[in-house]
Amino acid sequence: MHATPHPSAASAASSHAASAIAASLQGKRVWLLGLVLLLAAPFVGAYPVFLMNALCFAIFACAFNLLLGYTGLLSFGHAAFMGSAAYVTGWLVRSAGWSPELGILGGTLAAAALGLLVGLVAIRRQGIYFAMVTLAMAQMIYFICLQAPFTGGEDGLQGVPRGKLLGLIPLGNDLVMYFLVLAIFVGVFLGVVRIVHSPYGQVLKAIRENEPRAISLGYDVDRYKLLAFVLSTTIAGLAGALKTVVLGFATLSDVHWSLSGEVVLMTLLGGMGTFAGPVVGAFTIIGLQNFLADRVGSWVTVIIGAIFVFCVIAFRKGIVGELLAWQQRRRSS
Repeated sequence: MHATPHPSAASAASSHAASAIAASLQGKRVWLLGLVLLLAAPFVGAYPVFLMNALCFAIFACAFNLLLGYTGLLSFGHAAFMGSAAYVTGWLVRSAGWSPELGILGGTLAAAALGLLVGLVAIRRQGIYFAMVTLAMAQMIYFICLQAPFTGGEDGLQGVPRGKLLGLIPLGNDLVMYFLVLAIFVGVFLGVVRIVHSPYGQVLKAIRENEPRAISLGYDVDRYKLLAFVLSTTIAGLAGALKTVVLGFATLSDVHWSLSGEVVLMTLLGGMGTFAGPVVGAFTIIGLQNFLADRVGSWVTVIIGAIFVFCVIAFRKGIVGELLAWQQRRRSS
């Protein structure tokens, strides 16, 4: 004999499924609205170079969130990968005469290779020890960039040309360059979503929640974490390579430890472990820096720090995390 499900249980299950579908559809509508806003932004007064800079940092924050939000690894040296890719791309495009797409690809691959080397050293450590190893490695990269002859030292690499995409499309026009950066950002965002929702992403979440249990289930945890680290550094390198082509220069600030702190701030402010959180955090921080720089000078760092402290106290899950939690409470009530 087969047991007949209780009507109330069946009704609850149906209601839960319906609410899950509604939440998924609502999330897709929000993402579509965000894409429409980004497409329209240059035509309603937004400065394209600011938007491109913010999108590059949004890619950087998404890369960092993949490592911290979904794998549970805190890196204090992620600027090294963004900055190294920026320098490699700048040198390849300006000095070696490579096309912009090949320069970006070369910088991204350089960041991936560096990420593999650092990951092999750091990935067997956990917690603060992992963070300190990544910070130490990043400081080594900083001093290499400071002393190496091809980086320009304290002056950095200046005058990096945008060139022509595929030898056909001139990127000197800010609108053309903006839509290229936007297309790459959308591709990265969807790629991160796909990674997180894949079986591999589910294993990363299991490692983040309970690493000993993941080991007991037979997973090679170090291998999974190393791949996540390399993926994160590769995407961070793509952000740095794009930024160099957009702005036309790469400087020591791209590899400085303070930039590693900024990406932590962006991720936590927007919402760690959410897809849109790092994007919101990046646009918030870059927007505040641009808005306040001419008004308060060096006090911009103090103001952003105060805002971060307030958000940590009032919005423990970040801006997007708190909104998602509020929606969840509203649906369950």
